[in-house]
Order: sequence, then structure tokens, then C-alpha cells
Amino acid sequence: MRVLVTGGTGFIGRHLITHLLNETKHEVVLLLREPYSDPGLLTPELAKVRTQVTAVYADLRNFQLTARAVREAEAEAVIHLAAAGATDPFLGVETAVRHNLTGTVNLLRACFEKSQHIQQAIVARTPGELSAMNVYAASKAASWNFCQMYAHTQGWPIHGAMIFQAYGPGQPGKTLVAAAVRAALAGQDFPMTAGTQQRDWIYASDVAAGLTALLGASLMPGATLDLGTGYLTSVADVVAQIYTLVGGNGRPLPGVLPSRPGEDAVQAADAVQTKELTGWETAVSLQKGLQLTLKGSE
Repeated sequence: MRVLVTGGTGFIGRHLITHLLNETKHEVVLLLREPYSDPGLLTPELAKVRTQVTAVYADLRNFQLTARAVREAEAEAVIHLAAAGATDPFLGVETAVRHNLTGTVNLLRACFEKSQHIQQAIVARTPGELSAMNVYAASKAASWNFCQMYAHTQGWPIHGAMIFQAYGPGQPGKTLVAAAVRAALAGQDFPMTAGTQQRDWIYASDVAAGLTALLGASLMPGATLDLGTGYLTSVADVVAQIYTLVGGNGRPLPGVLPSRPGEDAVQAADAVQTKELTGWETAVSLQKGLQLTLKGSE
């Protein structure tokens, strides 16, 4: 299958492309914004595989350019990872709407109104959408509402991939695991909230394999499958494990920072349903994933 990937230069995107190229026979097409047309501006991971993929160029905020890029890609499926502001607490409303809502709608319309090739669109989702308490989550929730509207009224084969607490090498430094790893390796204390939130932690390579498993899956239009382990571990326990694995001088300082207002106490994936419908399940345990993350960060 020929697969068009948006957001391929991001954290999950880089792991997905590596997985598609190394573990499957799928052809990969990257949809990149114009500044990335210079291979020297690609991430090191993508620069290595640049000759193994086809690239098309468009800014998703521009419908005409997006439609042209989708036609040029001649892909049979799209995995839509591109989004703005996942780790930005100061994300502006206008930026979020243009990138995450308008960009998604433009891509879907380009796929199903202007292309004769696309058989499926997989849209990355976040658990925060379900009770949106920040601009990013609200914009993602709005974009998914459009996805469901098109799926239910037009029958477009759009499927959601609800990605739970992803982590791994190359994650942006503002994320919890990356920040804790950096502090632990530096021998520094790590001020944090109480860390009682229960999360389903999924290693990046498992996310990539899960997204791939959704390709061609027999699902109703508008359906969402969870990508997670089905197991919960508190934020405090994860940070403590990182410091134990490093064995340095610093230590976690839970309770020093205030909790975010309205943050979900529990976010758990339905891994059983996903396995029943796709045959996929995670392969990397939390301990192994943290070890691999530390190894990739040294």
C-alpha cells in the first residue's frame, strides 16, 4: 500500500516512517511544508531515509496546495499526524484553529473530494480531547467532530487513532518523560506535581506499529481505536523509575508544583478492543521502554 504521512518530521512521525520502511512493504510518501524541501533542513532520522521516500509539498492551511499534493502523492491511505501545539501551553487560539482544524478539514476534503485513490484516512487523536481543558485539546476535539460529521454523512472512511501517553527517544524536551530524563542524567532534582495522575504509557515504536495495524482494518467510518497498553502507572511512579534507572544524585520532588486545573485523574486505553479488531498489541514494557529512552538520550 502507498501511504501518505503528514507530520512525518514530528516525534511520532519519525518513528512511524522508520517502522513503515523497515518493518513493512508499504511505500511512503511524506507531505512536507515547503521549508523542508531542502534535505538539509530535515531531521537527522528523515535525512537518512530521504532517498527511500517520496515527498510532496503543501501547507495544510491552503486547500488548493493540499489538494494538489494529495493528487501528486497517489496514495491509497493517509495517516494524519500533523498538528500544532501539542507541548505548547501558550498555543494561540488562531494558530490552533488554522493548523489543527482547518488543516485537518482541508486534508480530508482533498482526500475524498479531489482524489480517486484514497481508501482510508487515519487521524491521530489525544485523550485530552474527551474533556478539553486547553487550546490544543479543544482544537483537536473540534477537528474530530468534523471527521465524524464527514464519516457519518458522507461515508468517508475516516478512522481515529487515540494515542495515549507516548514516550521514547527524540521526544520534545517539554514533555514529562523527556524533561525527567534530562534532569536525572544531569544529576538534578526534578520539581513536579504530586504525580497522582494515572496514565497509560506507550512506547513510540509501539505507537508506530499500532498506527500501521489500522491500515486496511475493517472499521465503521468514524470509529476510533485506542493505542495503549491497557495498564496504568502514575506519573510519580514513572519519574521515580527514571531516577532509579539512572542512579544519579538527583531525586524527584513530587508536590512542589501545583496540579493543572481540570486535568483527568485517569486516562486508560481499551487495548482489548483494539487487539480484537486489528490483532495488534504493544510489545515494549514500561521498564524496557524507559531503558531504551535513556539509552537514546545519553
